Amino acid sequence: MFPDDLSEMFGPTGPLAQALPGYQPRPAQQALAEAIAQAITDRSVLIAEAGTGTGKTWAYLAPAFLSGTKVLISTGTRTLQDQLFKRDIPRLRDALALPVDVALLKGRSNYVCHYHLDRMANDERALRSRSEVGQLREIQRFARESTTGDKADLTSVPEDADIWNRATSTRENCLGQECPFVRECFVLKARRHAQEADLVVVNHALFMADLALREEGITDLLPETGMVVFDEAHQLPDVATRFLGQSVSMHQLLDFARACEVAGLAQAREAINWTEASQRIEHAARDLRLATAPIARMPGGRATFYAIPQAQIFDDALAHLIQVLEDTLGVLGVVEAKHPDLAAASKTGQSLHTRLVQWSLPARGAQGPEAQPAVRWVEHGNQFMRMHRAPLSVAQIFSGFRKPDQAWIFTSATLSVQGDFGHFVEQLGLDGARTQSWISPFDYARHGLLYVPQGLPLPNDASFTDSFAQSLLPLIDAGAGGVLVLCTTLRAVDRIADVLAAHIEAQGVVRCVLRQGECSRGQLLERFRTAGNAILVGSASFWEGIDVPGQALTLVAIDKLPFAPPDDPVIEARLNACRAGGGNPFMAYQLPQAAIALKQGAGRLIRSEQDWGVLMVGDGRLVDKPYGKRLWRGLPPFSRTRDAAGALAFLLERARADDDHT
Repeated sequence: MFPDDLSEMFGPTGPLAQALPGYQPRPAQQALAEAIAQAITDRSVLIAEAGTGTGKTWAYLAPAFLSGTKVLISTGTRTLQDQLFKRDIPRLRDALALPVDVALLKGRSNYVCHYHLDRMANDERALRSRSEVGQLREIQRFARESTTGDKADLTSVPEDADIWNRATSTRENCLGQECPFVRECFVLKARRHAQEADLVVVNHALFMADLALREEGITDLLPETGMVVFDEAHQLPDVATRFLGQSVSMHQLLDFARACEVAGLAQAREAINWTEASQRIEHAARDLRLATAPIARMPGGRATFYAIPQAQIFDDALAHLIQVLEDTLGVLGVVEAKHPDLAAASKTGQSLHTRLVQWSLPARGAQGPEAQPAVRWVEHGNQFMRMHRAPLSVAQIFSGFRKPDQAWIFTSATLSVQGDFGHFVEQLGLDGARTQSWISPFDYARHGLLYVPQGLPLPNDASFTDSFAQSLLPLIDAGAGGVLVLCTTLRAVDRIADVLAAHIEAQGVVRCVLRQGECSRGQLLERFRTAGNAILVGSASFWEGIDVPGQALTLVAIDKLPFAPPDDPVIEARLNACRAGGGNPFMAYQLPQAAIALKQGAGRLIRSEQDWGVLMVGDGRLVDKPYGKRLWRGLPPFSRTRDAAGALAFLLERARADDDHT
């Protein structure tokens, strides 16, 4: 039934055209929807790359609505999740007049916890600043009035405010059915709705958290569905690596020590001297941090297990911490039934102890010879110490999560390297999946220009960053629109922003230069969009998920090709494994990763049929190296130049055309 229904739905006289002003049929959108419908019918796996402007959101929502099966949609971020739930789905549902019940489900840290909110309100020491007094009052009011408890709905308290860590729960400190507020619990309400709904919207982090819990035998987080759609699927390998791994931080250990003392003194004072027990944990944790201090002087402030300096001192400190935890957990095990707070502390301690023990075991872990190889490393900074463990490959675990009769749809604008999906398929173990691409309907050759300057130093030259910034200045002066500068390091962000800000000030022009780190990402983007001609300099998180159409963004500048740093512990281990297996790690891993990241960055420029602009890449290897062809051929089909005058002429000509049009 799908093909005819979809043809009518996306046609020029269909329900979408009738209900949505300005709707235009897009052949690629309908073709993508039909391919997804076929995958649903076959209960198979489809990897669908759809260029910007294809309309992939409705292309997967329409067959999902018509499928008659329960559907799970996983998006890249909570922001996209909210957009899908609050805007895209209601518009399509109303246009099609379909009675689809939709649930939004996030991780528990996104929902106000009545129990922890009540504890904080009754603890004189809980609030850490005067501003938190007002924030607590706002959260209390919100908890009384809200039907969802989703902190994203309370805009008066920033989502990253520290108070949320005390007003929400974790899996370890949740009291479950023992909670006196269990009937009002926002998390349980959201999960119940998800179990009942026709379509559930989650994000990749929650999906991977569910997968990790299922590995531990816990299966009550996400509902069973007949179809899963992974939007922004290019993010999945990294998210899977993060969530299928484990970490323990100094902060978590100190929090556990304090929780033991507070719960013990309040509920089981006679059991042991809880203050001394807490201090033993704290001292053991600080001794471990001290043992890792030499790591701070290593590249990136991190070291893999086999490169930890003064290894015996570290091993002894870790063993001592594990023993101290075992001693405290022995007492908690005896008294935990006395009060939910003691049970929560015990649960948290058991989790920390298990992770530390697993970290201390050989790289294959404690699950036997069939377990996935893992890489272990330690990070040390001025305010933190973290121990990480991550699987070398997530392919076996991730692909094994799919049920045989479940349709899986992976979609993004950046899944292949020049039409080759091999890298993505291998990362997630999706052998046998159908792969297909649909190109963007935008006229990139007319509206966009790829400019690679001549004469810049090599990227590893000390003068490169300043030279790159200087080469940007004429383009910035010529264009009246917004400028997005994408850097591969935070150091480059600061240096380039300094150069551009000094230039703008010297020119006496009213134009703001924004840089990553001076406020939240969301605030920066809002200021950037509103200004219309601002300059925003950012690193990793700004390479994707930015949608700024029109003259607010007419120049995207990328300093270097985005090769992942080889000193990253997981990447280093994967490159070594590839090399040990006789492969070429650069061609098999680093180049495909860079190609996809570069395509993401380039995708920020043209976001609608009317958009235009210049994509400047300062790294001459894009043109000069043999492998560069694989990279630029994977970009949208922009016109190309290496001539500064040509890039300036393009900007000026397009700006004049815009002025004439308006």
